[in-house]
Amino acid sequence: MQATNYNKQMKALFAELQERGERPSLLLHACCAPCASHELTFLPEVFDLAVYYYNPNITDEQEREKRYAELERLIAELCPRVGLYKGEGDEQKFLSLVKGLESAPEGGLRCAKCFALRLEETARKAAEEGFDYFATTLTLSPLKNPMLINGIGEKMAEKYGVKYLATDFKKDGGYAHSVALSKEYDLYRQNYCGCAFSKKLNS
Repeated sequence: MQATNYNKQMKALFAELQERGERPSLLLHACCAPCASHELTFLPEVFDLAVYYYNPNITDEQEREKRYAELERLIAELCPRVGLYKGEGDEQKFLSLVKGLESAPEGGLRCAKCFALRLEETARKAAEEGFDYFATTLTLSPLKNPMLINGIGEKMAEKYGVKYLATDFKKDGGYAHSVALSKEYDLYRQNYCGCAFSKKLNS
C-alpha cells in the first residue's frame, strides 16, 4: 500500500485556492515556537492564519508558560498580523486520559490519545470561532507519524464540521528550516515533546 503524500496534497490545495482567488481562514494548533516557525513563513501567504496554543500534556506550568511566551514572541517578530489564542492548561484531563499508559513507548497509544485530545480541542475551537480549516504543527517532527496525526485530524473534522488541512510539514526541508529559524530568532528549543513521561525518557 502506497503511503499518502500529504505534502503533495497540501501544495495542490494551495494552487487550487490561488487559482480560485480564495483566501480561507486556518486555525493552526502549535506545540511550541520552534515547531511553528517553518509554517509561519508560508501559511500566512495562503490563509488568514491564527495559532492556537493548547497543550495540556505539558503538566509543568512553568514549562508550558515558557513555550507560550516564546511562541508569542516569535509571532510578534516574524508575522505580527497572525492571531494567537491561548488554551487552558487542562493538566488533569490529560493525566486522566493517559492513566495506565505512563510507561507506554513514545509514539504509542499514550501519544495517540494526546494527539486526539489536542486536535479535538483545536477542531472545536475552529468551529466555535468560524474558521474554514484547522491543522497542527505536530507533523513537523521527524519522530511523529503523519498518517496517525492526519487520520485523527480527519475524524475531528467530520465530528465538528470544519475542514482539516492534512500536512507533513517536515518535508521539503521543513524540519531543517525550523532548526535554522530557531537559531535565527534565538528560540528556546526543548529536548522533549512535552509530557513528564517523554521528559523522563529523554533525560
